[in-house]
Amino acid sequence: MININKSPLVCLILLSIFLKCLCSNGDKTVFFKQCRQNCERQNCSTDGIEFQEQAIKYYQQTLFDKLFLWNCVDECQYGCMWRTVEVFKERGWAVPQFYGKWPFIRFMGLQEPASVFFSILNFVAHVRNIKRFRREVRPDSPCYKLWHLFACVCLNGWLWSIIFHARDFPLTELLDYAFAYSMVLVLLYCMLLRMLHRKSILLRGFISVGVLSYYINYFAYLSAGKFSYSSNMVANVVTGVLGGLGWILWSFRVRHYRPYYRKIQTFFLLMGLSMSLELLDFRPILWIFDAHALWHLSTAFLVPLFYSFVIEDCKMLRTEHTEKAFIFDKEI
Repeated sequence: MININKSPLVCLILLSIFLKCLCSNGDKTVFFKQCRQNCERQNCSTDGIEFQEQAIKYYQQTLFDKLFLWNCVDECQYGCMWRTVEVFKERGWAVPQFYGKWPFIRFMGLQEPASVFFSILNFVAHVRNIKRFRREVRPDSPCYKLWHLFACVCLNGWLWSIIFHARDFPLTELLDYAFAYSMVLVLLYCMLLRMLHRKSILLRGFISVGVLSYYINYFAYLSAGKFSYSSNMVANVVTGVLGGLGWILWSFRVRHYRPYYRKIQTFFLLMGLSMSLELLDFRPILWIFDAHALWHLSTAFLVPLFYSFVIEDCKMLRTEHTEKAFIFDKEI
C-alpha cells in the first residue's frame, strides 16, 4: 500500500516550478497528479476487486462513504487533495482549489456537508410555506395554481442541489445547474403571469409556451456538453435582474393601494445582498462553511418573506375579484 504522506521530494521541486501558473488549481499541480497516479497504480488496480477492497479498508471507509459511492479512485483523489493542501500551507502558499472547488472535509459520506444541510433548509422552507399558503388562500383565488407551480419548481431545484452537493458527478452537476436556473426563470415567469392575470388566456398561454420552449432549449444546450460556467452565470444574472426589476417596478406602481408592496421590495433587496456572498469566494471556514454554503443559508430565511407577500397578494386579488363580480351582478 502506498503512503501518500511520503511522496518524493522531486514532486515538491516540480510543484514549486509550476506554482505561479497553477496556484489556484490544485488538481493541475505536478505534486497532486503524481500523488494520485501513484495511489491509483498501487491501490486501484483493475486486475481484480481485491485491490479496491484493500484500499477502501486502508482508508477506513464508513457505511455512509459506501452508500455515497466513494470508490478507490475517489479515495486517492481525496487523500492527495489534503496532502497537497498540507504542502501548500507548510510553504506559506495560498490554499488552492481542486476541480473548481475548495477542499471540504467529508462528513457522513457527504462531499459538501454544509451546502447539503442548508439546501435541505431551503427545501423544508418551501414545503412549510406552501402548506401555509394552502391554509390561508382559497383555491378559487387568482394565481392560486401559479404559485403552486412556483413551489414545485423550487422544491425540485433544491432537491437536486442536495444531491449534487452530497456527491459531485457529471450528471448531478448538470441537473443541479439546470434546475437551479429553472428557479430563477420561474420567478420571472410568475412575475409576467401575475401582471397579466386579467389578460386573455391566449396571451398567457403564448408566454407560457415561449418560456417553456426557451428552458427546454437551454436544458438541451447544457446536456450537449457545451456547459460553460461563465455563460450559465450570465444567464442566471440576466434572468434574475429582469425578474427583480419587474417586481420592483410593479411594487412602485401599486404602492398606493397595495400596502404589502414593501415585502417584495425587501425580499429582492435582501436577495441582492445575499448574492454578494457568491462574490467573496473565501476558503471554507473549518473546511466546512464556504461562501456558497452561507448563501444557501441566507436564502432559506428569505423564503417565508416571499410567501408572505404571495399570500397577501392572492387574498387581495380574490377580494377585488369578488367585489368586481358583485358589482357586475348588481348592475345586471
